[in-house]
Amino acid sequence: MRALFPGSFDPVTQGHQDVLRRASTLFDEVAVCVMFSSNKTGRFPITERLDRLRAAATGLSNVTVDCHTGGLLVDYCRQARIDVLIRGVRDVHDLDYEMPMARMNHQLAGVETFFIAADPALAHVSSSLVTAMSKHEDSSKLLPAVEGRSKGEEGDE
Repeated sequence: MRALFPGSFDPVTQGHQDVLRRASTLFDEVAVCVMFSSNKTGRFPITERLDRLRAAATGLSNVTVDCHTGGLLVDYCRQARIDVLIRGVRDVHDLDYEMPMARMNHQLAGVETFFIAADPALAHVSSSLVTAMSKHEDSSKLLPAVEGRSKGEEGDE
């Protein structure tokens, strides 16, 4: 069975990497997809997010990395013949946010949503908090290791 793990991944965090790793053990194939919305200005260019996702997926032979720059998520699912979405949830607030979208994706295209509860050690990590923190503190310990970046070096985090 093919599954899709969509998100903005701006930036990719260890929480994303954990959900991706766990999903890769449950499904035959997992596509992780950077979703782009013209309504949102991303902090990192899509090409950098894709590179960071590829690095986060190192060693996961059944994971592919892609992006979708227009249309609905279900359009991508139809085109790629994906029947299951993967969503990581940290708490009930995430679940409250995700449930209406899960119901709509099912209504529009019959796509099921599979929720993976965040690892408790990473449940506090979100891209927006990492971004805010990185302006004042070293956030590298919350990000997957990226080849070429030394420990403690954040680049443009």
